[in-house]
Amino acid sequence: MRIVKLDESSKKNILDDLLKRSPNNYTQYEETVAEILDNVKKNGNKAIFEYTAKFDKADINENNIRVTETEIKEAYDLLDDELLDVIKNSKENIKEYHEKQKQYSWFDSKPDGSILGQKVTPIGRVGVYVPGGKAALSSSVLMNIIPAKVAGVDELIMLTPPGPNGKINPAILVAANEAGVNEIYKVGGAQAIAAMAYGTESIKKVDKIVGPGNIFVALAKKAVFGYVGIDSIAGPSEILVIADETSNPRFIAADLLSQAEHDELASAILITTSEKIADEVSKYVDLFVSKLTRKEIAQKSLDNYGYILVTDSMDDAIDAANEIASEHLEIVTANPFEIMTKIKNAGAIFLGEYSSEPLGDYFAGPDHVLPTNGTAKFFSPLSVDDFIKKSSIISYSREALEPVNKQIMKFAKAEGLTAHANSIRVRFDEDDDKDIN
Repeated sequence: MRIVKLDESSKKNILDDLLKRSPNNYTQYEETVAEILDNVKKNGNKAIFEYTAKFDKADINENNIRVTETEIKEAYDLLDDELLDVIKNSKENIKEYHEKQKQYSWFDSKPDGSILGQKVTPIGRVGVYVPGGKAALSSSVLMNIIPAKVAGVDELIMLTPPGPNGKINPAILVAANEAGVNEIYKVGGAQAIAAMAYGTESIKKVDKIVGPGNIFVALAKKAVFGYVGIDSIAGPSEILVIADETSNPRFIAADLLSQAEHDELASAILITTSEKIADEVSKYVDLFVSKLTRKEIAQKSLDNYGYILVTDSMDDAIDAANEIASEHLEIVTANPFEIMTKIKNAGAIFLGEYSSEPLGDYFAGPDHVLPTNGTAKFFSPLSVDDFIKKSSIISYSREALEPVNKQIMKFAKAEGLTAHANSIRVRFDEDDDKDIN
């Protein structure tokens, strides 16, 4: 991996480089995505089936688009028993963590008869997109569905692309069934997002769409926002590690590669105060990458967006980490909890050398759907909050409104909204011939 001395100039160049990976910079695909969305909106199932034949080489029609109970049973028969146990254990950890995020309605009544409150309601129907392609992400199935179930969503559907044989990966089907999905459909790509946003003859429109995907999926989610809600527009995966002279370079190298293998646009960055650690990590990365099954992908990721940054002080390292605002941040210093208190921007923070990033991806419980491309400065991980709506509750008695009615009218008239003022006035003044201005 390239080793760079971190200063203001190199930090700016790296930040500019990382931002190139944002879905917002792939406008050349927007016209294609718009055509797909419009076609599905107008032609429904017909467009879906044509795109599935074209892109997935699968013969899908109204009779086989929805996964059947028989197909789910077959998936269980095909799945390794040990993997099934892991999925179930992971499910319980994720559920237990997200149960602690639940919010409840509340009401506050006062002696004057006023009642203020907040009503929490689950979103009615949610669509989860699960990509196919380079990896069968059954962990993403759990991470997207379980918080929605905990939130109380009644209708949960999942769309994922089929293979050429019209089948879906068994691990994905089993994970979806274990997590509690209601319906599963064999549709992928931008056309799947369109189907959920607009509805087709076979797929009922949803209220919100969540889940990762390629650039076409990301741009499609961006385009349909407003017709439906979305979680976020996810970019490529990324990891940042903060290390000092006490860190284990072998562990760090392995952790950097755990994200680099996702795709060619993934980012893997080490920031360290130790030149010795920098050199050793680079050597271990070269050793490990040659042994990976996805070594070509990992190597391209490292060549394009992999950095080892050497800083003069830990404060400089922390400042850089806050600027980069990485999806995953590992702190493997002598005092990781002390460093953590100074971190303002990160999707998920992993503390200590045995809290490696894949622990969060698969098993610990916190959600692995995280903000990318610097959006951790203003976005949070997927949570139960993403699957609820909050309604304000306001109830005033005459006795509560009377002492403040003139203040409200004053405010309304100051804004030139005399109908607002009159709405208050009529409750206390029966003279409708009076000038209300």
